[in-house]
Amino acid sequence: MTLKRLHRISFETAAAIVTSMALVTGLSAIKPSRSIVIAALLIAALADNLSDALSIHIYQESERLERREAFIGTTADPAARLLGCLTFAALVAVLPSPLAVTASIICGTLLLMLLTYLLARDAGSAS
Repeated sequence: MTLKRLHRISFETAAAIVTSMALVTGLSAIKPSRSIVIAALLIAALADNLSDALSIHIYQESERLERREAFIGTTADPAARLLGCLTFAALVAVLPSPLAVTASIICGTLLLMLLTYLLARDAGSAS
């Protein structure tokens, strides 16, 4: 993946990971059903996606980016965020609650480390 593509989705991917980890961990304190946690993850993914996609699109339009670039930015970010949230929804769906919390923290941390590593590696090779 090129630095430009990775940079384009890095913010939204990191936001999705952190938000999902926080939801799974925070909701575990009240011991809700799996369906409630999954619904919360999906609601956050969809609501944040819509607001972020609109904000990004408006910003890109104000910067007068080429239409193709604006479209790619508007669609790539929500796709990355949705994929991140679905990863955590899958963990909650298949694992028992205490294990889902631990797995979410470990998975989220590893995903953030991988994203950081890929950005650092690509930035180093670009200079």
